Amino acid sequence: MSATYPFTRLDRELVEIPQTARADMRVPARVFADDALWDQIRGDRTVEQLLNVTTLPGVIAPVFAMPDAHEGYGFPVGGVAAFGERDGIISPGGVGYDINCGVRLLATGMAAEALRPQVPKLMHELSRRVASGTGRGGRLSLEPAELDRVLAEGSRALLSRGLAAEDDLDHTEASGSLQSAEPDAVSPRAKQRGRDQLGSLGSGNHFVEVQVIGEVFDSEAAAAMGLAVGDAAVLIHTGSRGLGHQVCTDYVRQMDAVMRKYGIRLPDRELACAPFDSPEGTRYFGAMCAAANYAFANRQVITQRVREAFGQVLGKRVELRLVYDVAHNMAKLEQHGRERLIVHRKGATRAFGPSHPETPTRYRAVGQPVLIPGSMGTASYALVGTDAALERSFGSCCHGAGRAMSRRAAKRFKPGHEVRQALEDQGVVVTGAGNQELAEEAPHAYKDVDRVVDVVHAAGLARRVARLAPIGVLKG
Repeated sequence: MSATYPFTRLDRELVEIPQTARADMRVPARVFADDALWDQIRGDRTVEQLLNVTTLPGVIAPVFAMPDAHEGYGFPVGGVAAFGERDGIISPGGVGYDINCGVRLLATGMAAEALRPQVPKLMHELSRRVASGTGRGGRLSLEPAELDRVLAEGSRALLSRGLAAEDDLDHTEASGSLQSAEPDAVSPRAKQRGRDQLGSLGSGNHFVEVQVIGEVFDSEAAAAMGLAVGDAAVLIHTGSRGLGHQVCTDYVRQMDAVMRKYGIRLPDRELACAPFDSPEGTRYFGAMCAAANYAFANRQVITQRVREAFGQVLGKRVELRLVYDVAHNMAKLEQHGRERLIVHRKGATRAFGPSHPETPTRYRAVGQPVLIPGSMGTASYALVGTDAALERSFGSCCHGAGRAMSRRAAKRFKPGHEVRQALEDQGVVVTGAGNQELAEEAPHAYKDVDRVVDVVHAAGLARRVARLAPIGVLKG
């Protein structure tokens, strides 16, 4: 059980732990949660970890936890913290091991009921084209120069291979290419791990889901996204695979070794960090951006494999349009008011409103799409960011439902074969995962995604647009 700290409920969706709660805190901490979610969040070390983040040099008030927050490595998953460009730090633990784990939504324009008889065949075809599982590589094997180009350019590097189109880039966060990427800052070991994994899911909570749009809450935003009740859609959730994991591993070690040099003392060594403008901080930022570019390209390749699978099964060319690709597990240099800040979003996603210059032209009237995935049998949501989120949360939102129990506890709660049967009884076709993985990622292992999204909507961080339910799952 987590330690008990004093708190004040600012409103129905927001709790504040004051700066006076601990002597080492530099700023207060805030948690977006209703009473039920707040009770869950206090059940592990999430709050303690969030307060640890408030002790870091250059932190800007306040730090946040989203309603899906849970205990993580150093920073809590669902944590958002901003630091000054000149006097702040950058921390690999504030980004996470799966750099730019993200979500992209494809609109099919097809009625789900017409597609449903083909779903078993479609999921089989997807499992053939999209590798899943720990260490599994994709169908692409990149030469060193090709991999460096992906690390430098992200999805843009795939244009010449016919694996991406300009419209895909227009509807990807940062156009699928972070300009601060430094391939030379990525270790040979990390590059070796990423050489053959482009176009693969990995394991854990990653997936490709065929979904049906069950409800629309905002008709204007849904029309902008091309989403209609009863249509099928595809949600892709994965990140930078072994390459990103190795980048985090490499730089946690490096920063742990240099903190004393910079006079940094931490309540938890998992917060290992360096000044953002230091050689170590600059090098990590370049490597992180390169890993993020790899993740954008990974989801782009999977998108093409999904398009190929639909075409193969349906016997015709199918236009699956990218609605949006949004990242979590990133640290980004952003302008907030008069200041440039390095904003860490670990298990949190960007939620920019209609007036933000980075919101794509297609969505300037409604806001940047925000995608909140569920877990197999549970719903996923499409939302749009708000201008108010910039003031309330540095333009941030939750990234999912958030774990409610550990993987070990989930396996004890219900065995995988029972989870599989329950999903089949719901009419969900599941491929890719073994029974152990299904037990670890079962719907009951996560918080109530409807409640999490209700908090986000009520708090004004993002507006609900559509609710989607799975009919086919390719699980990592």
